Amino acid sequence: MIDVPLTDLAALVRGADRTETTARGLRPHRLPAWVDRQLGDPQLAAMEAQPSGVRLAFSTTATAVEVVLHPTRLAYRQVERPRGAVDLVVDGVVLASVPLTGGDAVETDLATGASALLAGAPQTVAFPGLPAGEKAVEVWLPHNESVEVVALRADAPVRPAADDRPVWVHHGSSISQGSNAATPSGTWPALAARLGGVDLRNLGLGGSALVDPATARVIRDAPADLVSVALGINVVNLDGMRRRTFEAAVHGFLDTIRDGHPDTPLVLVTPIFCGIHEGTPGPGAFDVAELAAGRVRFVATGGDDLSNGRPTLRVVRDALAAVVGRRSDDPHLHLLDGLSLYGAADAEEHPLPDGLHPDPATHRLIGERFAAQVFAAGGPFARSGTARV
Repeated sequence: MIDVPLTDLAALVRGADRTETTARGLRPHRLPAWVDRQLGDPQLAAMEAQPSGVRLAFSTTATAVEVVLHPTRLAYRQVERPRGAVDLVVDGVVLASVPLTGGDAVETDLATGASALLAGAPQTVAFPGLPAGEKAVEVWLPHNESVEVVALRADAPVRPAADDRPVWVHHGSSISQGSNAATPSGTWPALAARLGGVDLRNLGLGGSALVDPATARVIRDAPADLVSVALGINVVNLDGMRRRTFEAAVHGFLDTIRDGHPDTPLVLVTPIFCGIHEGTPGPGAFDVAELAAGRVRFVATGGDDLSNGRPTLRVVRDALAAVVGRRSDDPHLHLLDGLSLYGAADAEEHPLPDGLHPDPATHRLIGERFAAQVFAAGGPFARSGTARV
């Protein structure tokens, strides 16, 4: 096996903003370092270090590839949570997925809030039996655990893969990051990107789609042929704004994106259906009874007080429609109703297992519907890639 020098490894990382050199290897980050310095939010820092949509992309004739990773996962002492995975995609087709078993855990006791680091060993993920001949290989890193890439090996030389696909930058909440998806290539944005034939940069940030000006500046400065933004659920979860301030913040967010991408197709996505928050404001919280039983489920704690424009998902959808209506001078701005991706009827057939996040089958449903509405003929991203929808 041929070891790829660490100095060459960073050139293979796609879908990240940067890589950090650590004592073990390279840690991909999805946001620039200045965002953490400016906001200092531990939740945002933890989420941006989880490499949803990030992959090692290269061309090779190799038939065997190995990647050595040192993951760090967030764990709860009372609750068993599914581990992340590493996926192999060859010439656009998902060929394998390997669950993570190694690495460290930052374990939090939800009863006390105390955390402890549980150290573990690196993990070697092997992908033997690749097809013969020249091919484009992508090793998709986990969407829900941060990782340090310690080594990459192959039985033939590798080189950065040429990629002329349009770049799609998408920002959203944990739903966009991929919470409850089983694999990194199975998150709804990853599925939609494959169907749309585009190069994904996923800025889905769990708990952190809060209309932050810093995130808008990141999107403004990012290379992008297509941009979509899904806003609302985290604002409701946090009970962080009122309708007046939310609408103004969204206008400012879109203005900032337009400073860097004045004519780029831009899709504003309203929230998917979430029964706990349709008519009930946040804050959102863990269901204590479910935690006691070893399960994670979320509840809305805002009661029936809807005074002063307190946001529910219905309020947020109406506000986003109003924002787009007032920006009718922007012919490249489009509104996508999240209920067309996952609505009340879908919740009967595909209930959200924790009350907030889609399961793997529902990620696929949302990804397919997004691709059909946005990438297919007549959609705002039509003819932008090699769409297969």
